[in-house]
Amino acid sequence: RCFWRSCATGCNSRKNCKGKSMNQDELRKIVLATLLSIAPEVEADELRDDKPLRTQVDLDSMDWLNFLLGLHERLAVDIPEADYAKLVTLKDVLTFLGARLR
Repeated sequence: RCFWRSCATGCNSRKNCKGKSMNQDELRKIVLATLLSIAPEVEADELRDDKPLRTQVDLDSMDWLNFLLGLHERLAVDIPEADYAKLVTLKDVLTFLGARLR
């Protein structure tokens, strides 16, 4: 398994990766696992992709920040503070991360 978490093969760096990127289902699982590590009471299969995520799971600003930092750590993707406001729905988060993992 690659140390670069979005690789599905066995290389050891994003720059030299010859593997395939993770698909949307794999990315979704990581995003939801990260969310559940912050808010274990969340029922992941009840989340809607098109509704504000913070409202659905009742996250305060610190929990939201911990969620975004957790995604950064798990996926090695920078999430600039200037982009936080763009990450409203689960779909927004998945689209943002997916674009940066290609």
